[in-house]
Amino acid sequence: MGFLTEEQITALRQAHRTIKDKKLADRIKAILSLNAGFSYTQIATILLLDEVTLRRYIQKFQEKGIDGVLEYRYSGGQSKLSVIQQRAIKKYFTEQTPQTAKEAVAYIQKMYGMSYSVIGVTKLLHRLGFVYKKPKVLPAKADREKQEAFLALYKQTKEQLGTNDRLYFLDATHPTHNTTLAYGWILKGKVNDKFVKTTSGRKRLNLNGAINRQNKTAIVLEEETINTEPTIHLLEAIKQKQKHGKVYMILDNARYHHAKLVKRWILHHPRFKLLFLPAYSPNLNLIERLWRFFHQKITYNHYFETFAEFKKTSLAFFKNLNQYQKELDTLLTDNFQLYPSQKLQT
Repeated sequence: MGFLTEEQITALRQAHRTIKDKKLADRIKAILSLNAGFSYTQIATILLLDEVTLRRYIQKFQEKGIDGVLEYRYSGGQSKLSVIQQRAIKKYFTEQTPQTAKEAVAYIQKMYGMSYSVIGVTKLLHRLGFVYKKPKVLPAKADREKQEAFLALYKQTKEQLGTNDRLYFLDATHPTHNTTLAYGWILKGKVNDKFVKTTSGRKRLNLNGAINRQNKTAIVLEEETINTEPTIHLLEAIKQKQKHGKVYMILDNARYHHAKLVKRWILHHPRFKLLFLPAYSPNLNLIERLWRFFHQKITYNHYFETFAEFKKTSLAFFKNLNQYQKELDTLLTDNFQLYPSQKLQT
């Protein structure tokens, strides 16, 4: 029938992912299925419902929206919170993020004298529009206006590229020989807990890299340290790779990128142009995504017995980067996200 808006579809799917009550999940599936073109009879047969119940779900949705379909999930506790109380709770938790549902339970008990279970308060928080996820990091000195100005320059540079001209993003990274744990899908139950051995190693690799925006190929050099000379090494490597056309290199404001030797090198290689990112703008540097991709594939939840093994595996990843070409084509687009400009709560 196609009666749902995209926003409603998204909201229903999000609710379905977080809900544990089977009956409520069936209500959501029924509405989404009807929207997709299934008949009442088909949906009732698949979900083991009678058509009268199914039509009642649809009617509730038409009258009250998603809250109407899921309304009983929010009762819980000794008595319902008033609309004013719910607004106050929403405002407070927007400013003071509770890390656990138990913290929310304790706050509501203290402020309003109402006893919610962990499940009950979880449902309440979902109703109020909250989801359980990590906050995003925002550099305190990030300047959105400067980022917008840079993107305008970047767009202009792209538009004027000749056939042989190339754009490179430059940066360094320093992976440490130590086990880094990350989220993953693990079978439930203590017997199925997954353990990864760890090492107390503190040695690290110093990798200086550049990525070609057009073909997603990368040049990654291992160095003893990252300073002026390794920067020149990287520029020379790019020159060997890019023998014709102009080369625009986008990089951050590290001190060694502004060194006299680097400026002198650029002066003697007029094909090469440096475009400096605004301060505190890793979100605009495409190679940052390559570094994250490297950690996902190599370091997260992986144990390396020796630093030599860690180094060999890490360098092999960049040497054989073409095996991930499809993933990189999707990941390394220049669809950049700007940091918000509004003042954030601390």
